[in-house]
Amino acid sequence: VLEQTTCTTSSFVLTHLGFSNMSTLCFSQIGVHSVTARAGRTGIVSAYDRTTPSRNTSKRCSTITRVTADDFDPAQVEFDVFERMEKTIDAVREKFNTVRTGRASPKILDRINVEYYGTLTPLNTIANASTPDSQTIVIQPFDKTCINDIERAIMLSDLGLNPSNDGTCIRLSIPPLTAERRKELAKLVSKLGEDGKVALRNVRRDAIKSMGKIEGVSQDNVKSIEVAIDALTSDFVKKVDELVRQKEVDISKV
Repeated sequence: VLEQTTCTTSSFVLTHLGFSNMSTLCFSQIGVHSVTARAGRTGIVSAYDRTTPSRNTSKRCSTITRVTADDFDPAQVEFDVFERMEKTIDAVREKFNTVRTGRASPKILDRINVEYYGTLTPLNTIANASTPDSQTIVIQPFDKTCINDIERAIMLSDLGLNPSNDGTCIRLSIPPLTAERRKELAKLVSKLGEDGKVALRNVRRDAIKSMGKIEGVSQDNVKSIEVAIDALTSDFVKKVDELVRQKEVDISKV
């Protein structure tokens, strides 16, 4: 499966799993290691240990060749889908952190992009934000010449806040949320949650589609994996629903 690889594989059998243009191979004989690389080209191989996920290594390999049913590992399919869905949930959490409640948090600035020397740049890369008290955020630009650009970006955002610019730093006073503003934020959270569900379903679609590219896999095996992936998708969709519910509770607190 691997040609001219620098990985030591003499004592293990490599099996294959494909996801779009990504190929994941597993030392299935012992069931603990796998490596990933781009199919059909030279790439980096990342190895992990299922029993100790933090033990990661990387090596360079050459070309991945054609995949057949003999290289198919159903357990690895599920594991890869699980990892990708976990990353999607982490992304949803990060987005929810950018939605403000009645308490000051620098995280609400993470979605703000500033026009900086002609390029849209994340605010958190060109300024430091702190919370001297529970109702105030202070933004200190690393480059004072862009302070007006930061102010403009905040005013044009969906935060609904009026920045105070003294030429050195920007202060944001976090007022109590009105009933109308709470409804608006609840709608935003619901939309972010739906975006997360779409991302989860895309992971499911890509995984099932990739199995169709593996030659000689029986329909029974394909159906079995589809059922397992559907169950994973359902579980992660429920996690998104729970995150939405928790955020809506935070927004509703006076």
